[in-house]
Amino acid sequence: MFSINFLGAAGTVTGSKYFIHNEKEGLLIDCGLYQGLKELRLRNWEPLPINPKKIKTIVITHAHIDHTGYLPLLVKQGFSGEVLMTSATMDLCKILLPDSAHLQEEEANYANKKGYSKHKPALPLYNSSDAYDALQHLKAVEYGKIVQVSDNISFRLQDAGHILGSSMAEIWLKDGEKTTKVVFSGDLGRYNVPIMRDPSIIEDADYLVSESTYGDRLHSATPVDESLAGVINESIKMGGIILVPAFAVERTQEILYIMEELLKSGKIPDIPLYIDSPMAISVNQVFTNHREDFDEETLKRKKEGRDFLEYPNLHIASTIDQSKSINSIASRAFIMSASGMATGGRVLHHLVNRLPSPKNIILLVGYQAAGTRGRDLQDGAESLKIYGEKIPVKAKIITIDGFSSHADYNEILKWYGGFKKAPKKLFLTHGEPKASQSMAEKAKEKLGWETYIPKYLDDITLE
Repeated sequence: MFSINFLGAAGTVTGSKYFIHNEKEGLLIDCGLYQGLKELRLRNWEPLPINPKKIKTIVITHAHIDHTGYLPLLVKQGFSGEVLMTSATMDLCKILLPDSAHLQEEEANYANKKGYSKHKPALPLYNSSDAYDALQHLKAVEYGKIVQVSDNISFRLQDAGHILGSSMAEIWLKDGEKTTKVVFSGDLGRYNVPIMRDPSIIEDADYLVSESTYGDRLHSATPVDESLAGVINESIKMGGIILVPAFAVERTQEILYIMEELLKSGKIPDIPLYIDSPMAISVNQVFTNHREDFDEETLKRKKEGRDFLEYPNLHIASTIDQSKSINSIASRAFIMSASGMATGGRVLHHLVNRLPSPKNIILLVGYQAAGTRGRDLQDGAESLKIYGEKIPVKAKIITIDGFSSHADYNEILKWYGGFKKAPKKLFLTHGEPKASQSMAEKAKEKLGWETYIPKYLDDITLE
């Protein structure tokens, strides 16, 4: 009999790891790092609660670090099997995992140089060599193709519409003459958004493991293009700049898409757009290489000779010197730099430089997990601790929540509506407690579904 061991994203938004197993074999769905609160991040340093050698195969739903960032550690601990994912996800992982290692090495080196860490010396969670070792285990599979992992386990990936290459996983588990189907939603995308296709319809499951990030929230009804145009025009009047802590995957490209539209329609002036994220620059190339994953509208736009990756007044900061030169720009500029929750990367240097001025706008365009600098800004922090120093927050903080690539609760319910009958149980994960509880109540009220919110390390038998 198979069970699901919830090793991550239980009662929180990050650290996604789900171990499906019986006495003889096991399949891991996602292998993510914890981010945000210190008590969660400390779990990254603890040994995995199961023996990595018992995991024969890993299925990855998408490339975000909270779903993939633990892979280098798992390989270091003895995992030797295959890591299966879509082709676009694999290409993104080849960028994100080495970048994750580099950021950790960079932060540890900086902490040692400045002496602000209590650890002597400060060490990275893993290094670049570990990241490249993990990449050797990656293997691409196609959307819609059933893959036989063993005599008793098979799976199929369907488009989740969240980011490029993102997927939901249908898992079939054979126990004697009985077959049980478990569906993992991964991170559900939204409907009718730029670039991405809508989430695939799945019609049946015995058990459903669903994200609930926005289980207690609705996205703004105001179109994001209108909101973005308003912020840009406000910034020009204020005489400062806009700094966007932007996720290098999807958010950067979506903003490029919308700004090209706004410029073409005359809703914004010809404002310079700076991308200061080596990773985002590499990710742009992955988008170019995987246009087969775009929606019809984006493909049509390309045929018309318009490419959202070629914004007319685009400036790329590839080198550190180019990054530093952006600091001299005092007004009329739109700057995007990773990371999206301001947990690391070049955006930290820009925040140090831009937060103290009331002329500037810090624009938040995605989910900000508890314990991150992005959440602190969203919650009205008067200062941020960056590189061991307190930086005063004088800039104007604006959030456009419509940019989120996570479905809100109405969109999640819409996706649930594709199931022809209720699963035996809906497990709600990848959400803070309030959001998951709210989603559970809505699923029960609207659909009559039986729900359960797993706790960390719950090991639940699939009867």
